[in-house]
Amino acid sequence: MKYLAAYLLLVNAGNTTPSAADIKAVLESVEIEVEEDKISKLLEEVEGKNAEELIAEGNEKLSSVPTGGAAAPAASASGAAATEEAAEEAAEEEKEESDDDMGFGLFD
Repeated sequence: MKYLAAYLLLVNAGNTTPSAADIKAVLESVEIEVEEDKISKLLEEVEGKNAEELIAEGNEKLSSVPTGGAAAPAASASGAAATEEAAEEAAEEEKEESDDDMGFGLFD
């Protein structure tokens, strides 16, 4: 990932075709140990592609990755109403609690 980040930083800075030496210089400037074979593999993978194509490909791949939550079934009208009431109650309690500190916080 760090190699790709260095590559994209160079492209963003105006270097449309960064070389292995360019990528190595960026990584070494922040004291990252460089593995030459990973740089050459990256350059093989991105050869002939521009940054916009790479980002679009990455977005396509990320869209297929599960993000941890399954789509919730449609809520019933009573469930939605209960959720709305709970949110209103929480907002009221928060308003009441904010008056208790009289403008002073724990770390003020």
